[in-house]
Amino acid sequence: MADNEMSVFGVSALEEEFYRHFLRNPGTPAEDVHLLLHTGADEAQRCLDRLRELELLHPAQADGSVLPADPEMALARLTDIRLLELHQELQRVTRSRHVVDGLRAEQVAQPRTSAGIEQLEGLADIRNRIDDLAFFARDEILAVETYPRLSPENIARSRPLDLRCLRRGVRIRNVVVRGALEDAATAAYLRELTTHGAEIRVTGETTERMLVYDRSTALVPLDPQNTARGALLAHKSGLVTNIIALFEKIWDAAEDLSQAMSGVSGAPGSGLSERERLVLVSMCTVGKDESGARELEVSVRTYRRYVAELLQTLGASSRAQAALLARERGWI
Repeated sequence: MADNEMSVFGVSALEEEFYRHFLRNPGTPAEDVHLLLHTGADEAQRCLDRLRELELLHPAQADGSVLPADPEMALARLTDIRLLELHQELQRVTRSRHVVDGLRAEQVAQPRTSAGIEQLEGLADIRNRIDDLAFFARDEILAVETYPRLSPENIARSRPLDLRCLRRGVRIRNVVVRGALEDAATAAYLRELTTHGAEIRVTGETTERMLVYDRSTALVPLDPQNTARGALLAHKSGLVTNIIALFEKIWDAAEDLSQAMSGVSGAPGSGLSERERLVLVSMCTVGKDESGARELEVSVRTYRRYVAELLQTLGASSRAQAALLARERGWI
């Protein structure tokens, strides 16, 4: 018998053997199959019933013979069924975040034995802990970041966490380096956060990186130049207090985001270049790409590339949504 290749569709090895038999020998009488495959009559009947349920076999013919379903059509149907099951399972998993609350309550009810300093190893561990800390933050999140830009993937990952905190009334104070404003997507995201209530300031240069949650837990990298090396998670009140004091010193010396962005060419506070601003205005006011391209004296291909980049910068899925977001942010 061949390997149980159909197990991914929920078909057992014996059921697959039956189906393959009928593919090789269509029209075999149902009462003979258990003799041919050396199985008991009851077991054979269960396999036949199951294969008909999966529509891998057609209903028995008048003479008792059995015909198999076409493999391509049958497996396409089983694939759809399996994908639906996986989708439903994924939905159940993603909706089960509330389970963490119950587990956390159990943990809080017990004496704390891990107070002090915890070392996190690897980016995956750090990101997971950041997700948890942000999820349970109740009052304030302080951050100093040294990234020169955020990738679209980073923005997509951070946006729901940051906005959820802001909607819950968590105060976010974030210090970024001035170089981050030179990347349009990063600048746009920072501006978006401020419209939702985040407080963001800009510093000329700093090597410090830190995250502080509710003034009780602080996360700092082992190596600020290489976060992949790991991080330290501090719970000790004295150490956390010193980290907060350092943050406040950096915060007081930093410049408000709106002031820092006022010197950027293009739309005030947008992080867009003058060319990008003109494309944005054209995209929102001119009907056809050809007309927009002529207006800006560029090729249609170049114009469309600018449009695609602006959609990504704004996090929009359509031009209509991009126009709405741009107007909400005061870019046009």
